[in-house]
Amino acid sequence: MSLDSETSTAATSGRDWFFPSPSFFRSSSSQYGRRFYSNPKPTSSHPISNRPPPASASAIRHRRRVKFTRNPTPAPAPTPTHELPQISDAKNASKNNLSFLSQFRCQLALLTLIIAALLLLLLRNIHLHSQVKMLQGEILNLNLRLRAFHELDSMNITSSTAQDDPFWTENLRRNLSLFFSFTLLFIPLIIFKYIDFVSKSRFSDNISEQVSLNKQIAYRVDVFLSVHPYAKPLVLLVATLLLIFLGGLALFGVTTEDLAHCLWLSWTYVADSGNHASSEGSGPRLVAVSISFGGMLIFAMMLGLVSDAISEKFDSLRKGKSEVVEQNHTLILGWSDKLGSLLNQLAIANESLGGGTVVVMAERDKEEMELDIAKMEFDFKGTSVICRSGSPVILADLKKVSVSKARAIIVLAEDGNADQSDARALRTVLSLTGVKERLRGHIVVELSDLDNEVLVKLVGGDLVETVVAHDVIGRLMIQCARQPGLAQIWEDILGFENCEFYIKRWPQLDGMQFEDVLISFPAAIPCGIKVATYGGKIILNPDDSYVLQEGDEVLVIAEDDDTYAPASLPTVWKGSLPKDFVYPKSPERILFCGWRRDMEDMIMVLDASLAPGSELWMFNDVPEKEREKKLTEGGLDINRLENISLVNREGNAVIRRHLESLPLESFDSILILADESVEDSAVQADSRSLATLLLIRDIQARRLPYEAMANQAHGGSFSKGSWIGEMKQASDKSVIISEILDPRTKNLLYMSKISDYVLSNELVSMALAMVAEDRQINDVLEELFAEEGNEMHIRQADLYLCEGEELSFYEIMLRARQRREIVIGYRLVNAERAVINPPAKTERRKWSLKDVFVVITEKG
Repeated sequence: MSLDSETSTAATSGRDWFFPSPSFFRSSSSQYGRRFYSNPKPTSSHPISNRPPPASASAIRHRRRVKFTRNPTPAPAPTPTHELPQISDAKNASKNNLSFLSQFRCQLALLTLIIAALLLLLLRNIHLHSQVKMLQGEILNLNLRLRAFHELDSMNITSSTAQDDPFWTENLRRNLSLFFSFTLLFIPLIIFKYIDFVSKSRFSDNISEQVSLNKQIAYRVDVFLSVHPYAKPLVLLVATLLLIFLGGLALFGVTTEDLAHCLWLSWTYVADSGNHASSEGSGPRLVAVSISFGGMLIFAMMLGLVSDAISEKFDSLRKGKSEVVEQNHTLILGWSDKLGSLLNQLAIANESLGGGTVVVMAERDKEEMELDIAKMEFDFKGTSVICRSGSPVILADLKKVSVSKARAIIVLAEDGNADQSDARALRTVLSLTGVKERLRGHIVVELSDLDNEVLVKLVGGDLVETVVAHDVIGRLMIQCARQPGLAQIWEDILGFENCEFYIKRWPQLDGMQFEDVLISFPAAIPCGIKVATYGGKIILNPDDSYVLQEGDEVLVIAEDDDTYAPASLPTVWKGSLPKDFVYPKSPERILFCGWRRDMEDMIMVLDASLAPGSELWMFNDVPEKEREKKLTEGGLDINRLENISLVNREGNAVIRRHLESLPLESFDSILILADESVEDSAVQADSRSLATLLLIRDIQARRLPYEAMANQAHGGSFSKGSWIGEMKQASDKSVIISEILDPRTKNLLYMSKISDYVLSNELVSMALAMVAEDRQINDVLEELFAEEGNEMHIRQADLYLCEGEELSFYEIMLRARQRREIVIGYRLVNAERAVINPPAKTERRKWSLKDVFVVITEKG
């Protein structure tokens, strides 16, 4: 056996593997001998004495750096490269072991010195007690001598002698308690240091794969403090009790008081650091100062915990993390530009109830939401608005706002991409349907794309009512373009400020025909019947001969749900229509400025409502081929259009020379759309629409004769009534409808009177609020917006009366029934706004042929 193998075996068996020995290096060098030296391995011809052993590891490392002369004998094969990392790993492990061992030895030596000092103090104390005992013996001898002279009582001496043993036992007990207290104080430190040393030495070779013991313990402690809510107060309590116990033992060792009194003194030192000032003696003072210092740390930690708890509570209140304890409230999920108008409508709706509660939860900071709501310039009329931060797709956040107790839940569409907004609304509906507690109210979902409505209803089922904002605005724009001034009518009906739809059951009307029901409400106008036998289906504008059955409900337009009731039937003269007039349909020419993502839906609605031979001009910056592609992908077959033909023009609607290339004075209606490219920014879209509107009006004014403009400025007569003509502004043929997204732009257009505007966000907010208050109204709105069924129209007065004829509103309603129409309001020739649901319906008055009436009639 070679020397290397013997030495390696000895090192392996006799030494701890923590300490690398020189033999380790020699064994390594023997394994890689050709790399470190050129001499061959020892054989019989090479005695051991011929190789001087290395003195130390440093010497070996030095020899590695020396270049020896090459031996003429052939060198062995080179060492494989995959074995080289083993050498570096062994070196690192040995260095780490040496450093860990040195650190542990230093710490152990320090602890040993401290324990030795304590032992010396203990021995010193024992020595002092022995001296005290010796002095007591001398005192006893002196007492014996004094007895010989003064004849002292021997019983006193006997008792004094008998007290020696208990005194010694008491001193020993106090010394042991002092030593025990200091030992308990240092034992945890020794254990932690030992664990740290063992963990580092055990896993030093493979640190990346295994976790050290001290890290595991630290992780467990961290998990315990994080998971358990009362972990920190519990740890503080244990630390306080331990400090009181150890301090009491230490005081018991340095004073003459009993243990109970020492524990009480320790508590007083912990509770009040100034109590140690009355201590006497170096030992008691030292222990009292130590306990007082520990007490200051304990109370500092306690104040920190209390301060953190209070700060966390206030922070949770500030950030809206606390639970909402409400019921029968309206819950709004999400945040958008429509929120202000929606809150205003809900506040008006709750005014008759003395106010209500609206909870808003969005992924925003609570303080920011409250600040934005405070900036809204309207009166909440007793309604409380509570804001909470949270995600509507997380069940825990939904429970935080008492979602199961809300009477209505409104899911707002996010500003931005339509598909992403609808996808998030779908996830919100899924989360709402996953609430364990059954929802008390219904869900009103605002969608951006009509194609996603079916999917949301499929997921939500009977709980969901949808309002497709983009589709609603598109249909309203088309209706208002063909019926100038209809936007103001829709604002009055959709908003809660004036009159709106209500449905209620009136048993006293059972068995009455609908013709009589029309004139049975002095403060309301019946518009339809909710038929119980048809599964609760609402029929707008039913036949006069329909008889109300048990369970049927009446749909009316009234100021509030508690302001109307049926009365006795008045005596009304029906009369007859002045002429059998059929509203003629003539071809129209309409211009679309801009591009909407639902352009194909608007084209289909126009094709269903316009007369044959009509033209639709589309002017935008989308290339013609791309337009056809988008329309085809949206489901529109251009070849199947029956009543309209498409005319494409490419250009920018905010550049004057592009607009001048169009025959703007020849269009019956011009619709300025919020362009798809800028609809994500309401301000930018409105600025573009307003610039286009001003340019178009200026171009029309320059092209029209001065006389026509002068007649319009002085309120001249028009072929379709003065009110309709007044809305046409710059031309007696053209009506401009602007799609407005920002409510702040409304006042600009209202003051200038240059457009019969449509306020998108406000109208959609009104519809959302109305459906939230009564989900049945959604069926009414869907029919009024659809291509088929009933719709609102503005009719001229000459269809129902003659010039100067005196009629009551009830009489006009009955005359309109001969045309299967329901008159819901009127506007006089010199009035600025229409009157919906007039108060004095039986009062006769003279009418002018220039007056107009607002009716609900079947689409023709």
